[in-house]
Amino acid sequence: MKTKRLIGWVLCFYALSGIAQEAYKNPNLTPDERARDLLNRLTLEEKVGQMSNNTSGVKRLDIRPYDWWNEALHGVARAGKATVFPQAIGLAATFDEEAVHETFDMVSDEARAKYHDFQRKGMYNGYKGLTFWTPNVNIFRDPRWGRGMETYGEDPYLTTRMGLAVVKGLQGDGTQKYDKTHACAKHYAVHSGPEWNRHSFDAKNISERDLWETYLPAFKALVQEGKVKEVMCAYNRFEGEPCCSSKELLISILREEWGFDDIVVSDCGAIGDFYGKDKHETHISAASASADAVISSTDLECGGSYRSLLNAVKLGMISEEQINKSVFRLLRARFQLGMFDEDNLVSWASIPYSVVESQKHKDKALEMARKSMVLLSNKQHTLPLTKSIRKVAVMGPNANDSVMLWANYNGTPTKSVTILEGIRNKLPKGSVIYEKGCDFIDTQVDYKSIAEKVKDADAIIFVGGINATLEGEEMGVNYPGFRNGDRTDIELPQVQKNMLKALHETGKPVIFVLCSGSSMALTQENEYADAILAAWYPGQEGGTAVADVLWGDYNPAGRLPITFYASSSDLPDFEDYNMQEGRTYRYFKGKPLYPFGHGLSYTNFVYSNAKLSQKKIKAHDSVSLHFDIKNAGKMEGDEVVQVYIKNLQNPEGPVKSLRQFKRIHAKAGEKIPVTIELPASAFEFFNPEMQQMNICPGKYEILYGGTSEDSKLKSVTLIIQTN
Repeated sequence: MKTKRLIGWVLCFYALSGIAQEAYKNPNLTPDERARDLLNRLTLEEKVGQMSNNTSGVKRLDIRPYDWWNEALHGVARAGKATVFPQAIGLAATFDEEAVHETFDMVSDEARAKYHDFQRKGMYNGYKGLTFWTPNVNIFRDPRWGRGMETYGEDPYLTTRMGLAVVKGLQGDGTQKYDKTHACAKHYAVHSGPEWNRHSFDAKNISERDLWETYLPAFKALVQEGKVKEVMCAYNRFEGEPCCSSKELLISILREEWGFDDIVVSDCGAIGDFYGKDKHETHISAASASADAVISSTDLECGGSYRSLLNAVKLGMISEEQINKSVFRLLRARFQLGMFDEDNLVSWASIPYSVVESQKHKDKALEMARKSMVLLSNKQHTLPLTKSIRKVAVMGPNANDSVMLWANYNGTPTKSVTILEGIRNKLPKGSVIYEKGCDFIDTQVDYKSIAEKVKDADAIIFVGGINATLEGEEMGVNYPGFRNGDRTDIELPQVQKNMLKALHETGKPVIFVLCSGSSMALTQENEYADAILAAWYPGQEGGTAVADVLWGDYNPAGRLPITFYASSSDLPDFEDYNMQEGRTYRYFKGKPLYPFGHGLSYTNFVYSNAKLSQKKIKAHDSVSLHFDIKNAGKMEGDEVVQVYIKNLQNPEGPVKSLRQFKRIHAKAGEKIPVTIELPASAFEFFNPEMQQMNICPGKYEILYGGTSEDSKLKSVTLIIQTN
């Protein structure tokens, strides 16, 4: 009897030991518990193998290989078939955070469907995962930056709201056991070009005001409110230290002040910049650079420098315990996503592959493209065009280009509707003639003879601008006006200026459809064109959206998320990060051609009966702004209400700052009561005396309307008292 009892205890012991040894495989334990258990089973070499974006598998522990590098800027990118929505700058132009959230909920549906399909096929290489290096919440401070198209514009508040919508759409609402995907706030921080020297550039002498009012707000909100799972550190230095080893940015602010305890990932090759020749040269070797980056809490490297961490441990530059902190975060993230569990345990695995580029998603791509369209000018009500028009000439380098629609960091749609095709679909067969006319760069064009070919048309639609082969990330482009993906000026290519002038001289109405990811100085073009429509890079349904707006089947209501300056001379030095030098609408003292928040409609809206819920509040209280909006025209449409705050006791601060917006639909003749909630944070500005953000007692002007242009805004005054 004693022998049987002893055998029973032994079997129980081994059974329990087996459970303990396999704790990381137990889906009933927390991600923290599972990650801690798995971490303790890894050798130092295996741990280091988990710290590069292209991680190696560990067969003995059933750890599959995984590549952390995935893209979803405006749809799942670089992984084959996917719905391609408008580029990020176009999504910002919608001023509709709810619609952006819905868009990225669809993007994450496609991401999950594609991931599980790839896993079942044993495909573990790049761009097939669930960790997306999106969104880019850098401030588009200068329109010459080639990657500005990836951002949500020049305003910190708009960038924050759009960034939060993206993060929440990608990661899910937190009610499921597993995260849907993981998002990444990039590039942290004080980073917005120039591309040609980003690997050696030092963003230094940044004022505390600019740091806390302009460059950090979106990152802070995505970390604290959005619970974003990754933050990507930037290529440049910040006050002398590479961003991926910045003690101030990564430790003091991100980890300690904001409480971020998830993954920091380097931009690709950024650690190599620490010691690379003619780059930062702040470190002497890969080992010293890697050790410093990890100690500064950069957990994951996109690149190959972290392979030197084994040697760094041997040399005493870093301890295994310090490496463990990073590896623990990396393993925990994979457990949070359900990567170690069977599909039948992960609810997201049931999303069918049929969602990828489904009709519902294509319909959303069309909706977002329509909402992104910004009508810049419309002389003598040239638009909308009538469908009874006899003949239309469509011209320009972007008219028949499907790839232009996709911008960069894009997926591949099954079908794209070019702008030429969208227009042809709108009119009877034979009504549209196509003549490209000119390209982006060439100057050997007989403009007069080309204009002669289309002079019999009743209207000429010129689809120009630039494309993602001219502006983008660190590109080998050095044409006049372009340098390595950035621009050296903000003028339209001269060949297009000349073409528009020749078309204008025909005497026929000229509609200029501008495709770009950034603003342009369109002073001459504004004279040559009877109407200008900013279409951005509008995604796979862009052609239909443009045609719908031109013929009035959709009433445009997009708003500019960036200032359109009148001239390149309005811009400070590209490398100057000082906002007070006239950067963006918040500090620009001149007269823009088209201001931030500008956008015309085919109807007009009237504001009335404005009042505040309280005229005086105490600091840290909220207030409501109430007013009526009437659609006083004959066409239903959207109005984008914008609310700006001017801190009257802070003359060194911004001229005004966007602090709320709301997109509202109204039928013709309809009057709608509107309430705008202004939380206490809407009145938070940098306090130079305290050297921090706070709410100061005093007088504040609340400006509201459909643009940032002072002459078109109404205002009420609020007094904030001491508590």
